[in-house]
Amino acid sequence: MGLLSNRIGKASLKPGDHIYSWRTAYIYAHHGIYVGDDKVIHFTRGRGEEVGTGTVLDVFLSSSGPHRAPCSTCTNQALESRGVMSSCLNCFLAGGVLYRFEYGVSPALFIAKARGGTCTLAVSDPSEMVVHRAKYLLNNGFRCYSVFKTNCEDFAIYCKTGILVAERGVVGQSGQAISIIGGPLAAVLSTPFRLITTNVYGMAVTAVGVYCASRYIADIGNRIDVVRIPVEELTAGLASGRVRIAEGANHLTLPQ
Repeated sequence: MGLLSNRIGKASLKPGDHIYSWRTAYIYAHHGIYVGDDKVIHFTRGRGEEVGTGTVLDVFLSSSGPHRAPCSTCTNQALESRGVMSSCLNCFLAGGVLYRFEYGVSPALFIAKARGGTCTLAVSDPSEMVVHRAKYLLNNGFRCYSVFKTNCEDFAIYCKTGILVAERGVVGQSGQAISIIGGPLAAVLSTPFRLITTNVYGMAVTAVGVYCASRYIADIGNRIDVVRIPVEELTAGLASGRVRIAEGANHLTLPQ
């Protein structure tokens, strides 16, 4: 993995890789799991689902999947109604460049990657388990789409780790969402330093430090408000319509 870029060539792809491609002038990236045979399983907003922000972010982040007509090899686009879909690699990239999301990076490298949504401190499960989760969710559906709590990056991270953030959290495990929230947070928290110094460079360094700290603390590899859920239990709870993730628990609770 390079310090400045996670860009890779198609020849280096392996089943179980978490890949992504930037969209709309690098405003956001679309994420998925490469499962082999030129196929990518990914997650986007299903038909009729609300995104939940009511802001311009809906335009940029909710339309993450390729919306052009499917090619002749993408035969199961009907599953888009449940959000999880399978596409050929070219349709997934939609003309963009291929990047690989990195797992188990060092704290120093994580901080050096100033933009979220490219790596995590968390460790990936074996590739066979990752592919199993992705294919299982393709057939059984994932959670309701939400820009900040359950987006395409959250889906890919779950496939790689089996971990989800408790639903009571304000943000999921997506590094992109954390970055969006972390920027304004850094500006607010660094404001008191204006009383100490009027040096614009000092204030800028403080804001950057707060931003990096917020990203580091909120990374899925550091958080404590997470649960590890077998994919079979997750989809069974979703199918029943009674699923609720209890914060701090390691299993699903199904209310009576």
